[in-house]
Amino acid sequence: MCLAYPMKVISIEGSYAQVEAEGVRRRVGLALLPEAKVGDDVLIHAGYAISVVDPEAAEETRQMFHAIWAAAEEDAENEGEEA
Repeated sequence: MCLAYPMKVISIEGSYAQVEAEGVRRRVGLALLPEAKVGDDVLIHAGYAISVVDPEAAEETRQMFHAIWAAAEEDAENEGEEA
C-alpha cells in the first residue's frame, strides 16, 4: 500500500521544494511535478511531490490521517489494558 501526505510548498530551489505540514518541514523533489509553485498543497510520497491538490482536499486528507492515528492510539491503549 502506498500513502501520500499533503504538504504546502513554502519555497522552491531548482528541482527541489521545501514543504511544510503541522510544523514539520521537508525537502522534496519536484521531478514528477515541475509545475508546482509556492503556496500549492501537494501530495508527498517517498520524498517526491506527486500531485497538486486543492486546499479543501488537502485538509480532508489530513483529517482522515488524524482519525486513523487516533484510532490506532486507542487500540494500542486498549491492548495495554487487556494485558
